[in-house]
Amino acid sequence: MEVRIFGDPVLRQRAHEVEDFDGSLVTLANDMLETMRAKEGVGLAANQVGILKRLFTWELDVGEEEAEIVGGAVVNPVLLDASEELQEGDEGCLSFPGLFYPVDRPLRIEVSHQDLTGDDHTVQLEGFLARVFLHEMDHLNGILFIDHLAEHDRKAAMKVMREQRLAEQGETPPPVAGGLLLGSTQPKRLGSR
Repeated sequence: MEVRIFGDPVLRQRAHEVEDFDGSLVTLANDMLETMRAKEGVGLAANQVGILKRLFTWELDVGEEEAEIVGGAVVNPVLLDASEELQEGDEGCLSFPGLFYPVDRPLRIEVSHQDLTGDDHTVQLEGFLARVFLHEMDHLNGILFIDHLAEHDRKAAMKVMREQRLAEQGETPPPVAGGLLLGSTQPKRLGSR
């Protein structure tokens, strides 16, 4: 699946509650897990692949000596409680490739959600897994991790993303107001008539 990159309007939209727990939901979750693994992510929200459903996938290696992978799909998550105690940690996002910034998140959370068959669950999470769930739940509400950054970090991240988009499109950055407009037979100052 194509992971949507910052600038795509779907990333700012709130996802809709999942009501149909059928084979298509399982297929979507499996496709999202496959995409997340291919991109080497630990979480992926449906918005990030252009689908406005309250669903995200996650997967972590929790084995200390040998690989022990845990993960799955979370449907219609609701944050029930969050600790006042915060954890700071670098966060990245598949929709912001290559960018990592420090983000404060609650250390412990409680979340209710459904699985792919519609069964209800409540989980208490701590540390990195709490961070993963909060990051993905933000996506489902149209909130991006840059919204949690200090203003200077947010501006820096947005500048990098603009430059990446321009480079991918093969475009040069727009001229700076007051700079020379090159490539014409007569140099002109921008803003002059």
